[in-house]
Amino acid sequence: MEYNYVPISERGQLKWPDGKKVALILTFNLETWDLTKDTDEPYYAGGPAVLPDILPGNTPDFPNYTWREYGQRVGIWRLYELFDELKVKASCTTNAVTFERRGAMVQACLDRGWELITHNYEQGELLTNFAHEPEKEQEVISRSISMFEEYVGRRPVGWLSSSLRGTLNTPAILAKEGYKFYCDIMNDDQPFMIRTDNGPIVSVPYSNEINDFTIITRRGHTTDEYRDILIEELNVLYKEGATQARIMNVGLHPHVTGRAYRIRAIREFIEYAKTLPDVWWTTREEIADWYLEHQQAHHIPGQI
Repeated sequence: MEYNYVPISERGQLKWPDGKKVALILTFNLETWDLTKDTDEPYYAGGPAVLPDILPGNTPDFPNYTWREYGQRVGIWRLYELFDELKVKASCTTNAVTFERRGAMVQACLDRGWELITHNYEQGELLTNFAHEPEKEQEVISRSISMFEEYVGRRPVGWLSSSLRGTLNTPAILAKEGYKFYCDIMNDDQPFMIRTDNGPIVSVPYSNEINDFTIITRRGHTTDEYRDILIEELNVLYKEGATQARIMNVGLHPHVTGRAYRIRAIREFIEYAKTLPDVWWTTREEIADWYLEHQQAHHIPGQI
């Protein structure tokens, strides 16, 4: 893969529909882990452990596994109820095995007509395990697509790698499979084009920074601080968006934001965001489609 280095100060003006300033994406990560793996090596279950003594993959780690499972059993439903109450939508990512093991989570997204994006096959099966074996990476992606097609009834168009662990081969594989957009490259507040041997694909950046796992679990911010960080980020992007439209992605994990004492943070952030008239409440596919049709030719000339 390849993309141009073009500072935001040297780009053409990016505009959103109706002059909106910020495209706001609220992302639910519908993730599923294996309880055990057939290995003596530590099992990386998609992020730092709630208890730091990491066990071999072939030994059940109930504190870390069930901490995440809380989100599947309780936290996600708290989030769905909140979003229904506030009449906003989320953009959901899902591991393919979630369709079979935790199907109610995914069906709730589909029943609401929300966006659903492929997010690897199983959360602990990282594409970087196959960084030098593109045929095996292709196999993981193909299995993920097949499961998505079986349960959703159409091919997926967007991809976020589990733990954002894509490889140099990932965008080309996705472009060959007909994907419109790829989310692992977190280096921007705007979309741009990634070149591959199989044609271009739109980068619609995810964020590991404006993300509940980073803000709360890694850095230990309080509920109020979490809310304030989200509002501060939006305020700055909104001001900048008057001249250069921006994207703000908020990554949400049901076992983190879905806790009872944290849900207030996302409620108060959404309530604040709804007071701003020029926020575009959108999806990644809508961003990719708009960019391809209206913007990519003059936003960063020569990027494909």
